[in-house]
Amino acid sequence: MSTELADHHSPNMTFDSTAPKNVSVPANVHAQAHGAAEVTAACAAAEAAFDPYRALPAERRAAFLERIGAEIIALGDVLITTAMRESGLPRARLEGERGRTVGQLNMFAGVVRTGGWMGLRIDPALPDRLPAPRPDLRSRMIPLGPVAVFGASNFPLAFSTAGGDTASALAAGCPVVVKGHPAHPQTGDLVAGAIRAAITACAMPPGVFSHLTGPGNAIGTMLVQDPHITAVGFTGSRGGGLALVRLAQARAVPIPVFAEMSSINPVILLPEALRARGAALGTAFVASLTMGAGQFCTNPGLVVAIEGDGLDAFVAAAAEALRATAAATMLTGGIHIAYEQGVAALQANAAVTTLALGQVGGGVAQGRAAFFATTGAQFIRDATLGHEVFGAASLLVRCKDEAELRGVLIQSEGQLTATLQMDADDRACAARLIPVLERKAGRILANGWPTGVEVAHAMVHGGPFPATSDGRTTSVGTMAIDRWLRPVCYQNLLPALLPDVLGDATTAPRLIDGVFAQPA
Repeated sequence: MSTELADHHSPNMTFDSTAPKNVSVPANVHAQAHGAAEVTAACAAAEAAFDPYRALPAERRAAFLERIGAEIIALGDVLITTAMRESGLPRARLEGERGRTVGQLNMFAGVVRTGGWMGLRIDPALPDRLPAPRPDLRSRMIPLGPVAVFGASNFPLAFSTAGGDTASALAAGCPVVVKGHPAHPQTGDLVAGAIRAAITACAMPPGVFSHLTGPGNAIGTMLVQDPHITAVGFTGSRGGGLALVRLAQARAVPIPVFAEMSSINPVILLPEALRARGAALGTAFVASLTMGAGQFCTNPGLVVAIEGDGLDAFVAAAAEALRATAAATMLTGGIHIAYEQGVAALQANAAVTTLALGQVGGGVAQGRAAFFATTGAQFIRDATLGHEVFGAASLLVRCKDEAELRGVLIQSEGQLTATLQMDADDRACAARLIPVLERKAGRILANGWPTGVEVAHAMVHGGPFPATSDGRTTSVGTMAIDRWLRPVCYQNLLPALLPDVLGDATTAPRLIDGVFAQPA
């Protein structure tokens, strides 16, 4: 399933301009503001649940994840209409997002069953080895402990209460305490109720999941500082992510924060592709830029190209398409204000030219699309031109030659994605640029658009700072489970004391003396 992930947090509540107002929410679902006592109790319960939960057989943990998905589906249409009312997102988008949420849970259930996530390694003892014998060495990955997950604003299902961070952490064996996003509190409470129903049905330790709600930063601050929390998952703004990193590092025992924060996802238009299909690329670019009011973390906020006739055709087509684009309702008032400020800053920059603006909206928090241009030399001189404007705004960087284009990419910050629009005769140029892009981005695309993140085993949704706080990880795909694990080695332990998965009779996938052993 290909859908896009969440990005920015906002302390502001959402508006209801495009969704039904008379949603019937079950009587037992009431968003409330939790305080210090509830945070402490949730974290203590997660700690109490940790050892019993991580000790469960893999099949029980996998069945629990699948049951969560089934309970989410069982909520029926009330979940969709509630999310529509709170977020302003359309039904089709939210139905797809619900499918993605359930699909992620089922995918990680499969990961748990296969056992590869444990990273089992066995190096049998070599007592007769000279000049010194080798001890018996066995290692595996174990869960870190209770994890704090921060719900995201613009994906109220797929990257919030039961989203990717929660699914991967539960799969790893970590209890989860979610800080629900205040932009969609009742949606979060509905999903939390589904998870609690799965806990009861599967006889899980009660503290394996908690859901905390309330506006402002106090709950999140207390959550990250609680000594029982061992890691944090966050999708949001750079400021929010860095604030959590500072809190986590200031603890008596620092903990990791895996924060997805800021990316402008450069699209590189190579010369032959521009000459062959510049106008078509311009139209397709605007479709990607304005999708969902541009509120995707993989939105194409930067376009880089070398001057030429093909680039002129691209600009003309993109400007025409953008001027015809209606303004779109943004998720929260705070996101809209930040977007307007970012657009105004580009308009006020003497090094920037406004190429086109979308139509003006007449409703609340209407985001008007915007397309700007600057030169390669100016972009390299002014680091602020590479900062994210979250919404349907993008900056074209016109370069005089390949060397300047390369310099622009080197100047750019870390990114979630980088896209090459290329034809056959562009391959040599692309080959020279890919080593630069590998150092700058977590995912490199050819002849596509970055909006859309496939939930698959090979997917990487991460990247160098500031795309994420730790570029070694991903928040999408099965490698996301690695964030919540750490290795432990067992040397010369008696067989009776070894974890079952490291015994000689184990059938789980493992390395024996560095050679992969297929399960029996």
